[in-house]
Amino acid sequence: MPGREDLALLTKAARAAGDIAKRHFGAAPRIWDKGAGQGPVTEADLEIDTMLREVLMAARPGYGWLSEESAQDPARLTHERMFIIDPIDGTRAFIDRQKGFSHALAVVENGVPLAAVVYLPMLDLCYTAALGHGTHLNDRAVQVSARAGVLGAQVLAARPQLQPDHWPGGVPQVERHFRPSLAWRMALVAEGAFDAMLTLRPTWHWDIAAGALLIAEAGGIVTTGQGRSLHFATPHPASDGVIAANPALHADLLARRTG
Repeated sequence: MPGREDLALLTKAARAAGDIAKRHFGAAPRIWDKGAGQGPVTEADLEIDTMLREVLMAARPGYGWLSEESAQDPARLTHERMFIIDPIDGTRAFIDRQKGFSHALAVVENGVPLAAVVYLPMLDLCYTAALGHGTHLNDRAVQVSARAGVLGAQVLAARPQLQPDHWPGGVPQVERHFRPSLAWRMALVAEGAFDAMLTLRPTWHWDIAAGALLIAEAGGIVTTGQGRSLHFATPHPASDGVIAANPALHADLLARRTG
């Protein structure tokens, strides 16, 4: 099965990325500002991006390529399958010597995720999923939480995402939490450690493609901030936000979001 075969490839590559990250972590890597509000990039991001592209494309030369740290090539959309990669998700945390950064790797087919890995090397957490085969954390099967109501739900979100202007149906009364890596936030929902995650600003595909499969295979629902399906083969690689939770909680959040 392509998803299982690709998952094995992604997992090995993610662990190799972790080896590079560990070597640079806390060692004052060189840092550049990407400009245009895109934030920082380090030599570790770039080294990992180069390694992943060489390894993954050598193994799957017929796949397209999309990565945060590579120039976007429209030709990726001519391929049935495509890698979507974030070499380091949570670069600011990495720079600040916080351990909550991750490597997020996915393969999508016609815009639908087939295989995904979110790996946190400093915490030894490896989340994996293949379409139709469930989600695992360090080889242990996991599922989303069963919490049905929004009141008091444990939700991962940045503080601005709960401003009243985003919620015409009423701001959800949740317990807000935060983690520096968006991919990790999605993985934590897949694990059932938190009930939901949301971000209502435009969101890059490399931040969410892997996490979307983790949550879906763990029994959850993942949509844009307006409830539309996510599709990862688009000319502009971003979605209109993300809401992710189990089906009942997702429906409650979406009702408040759309009024």
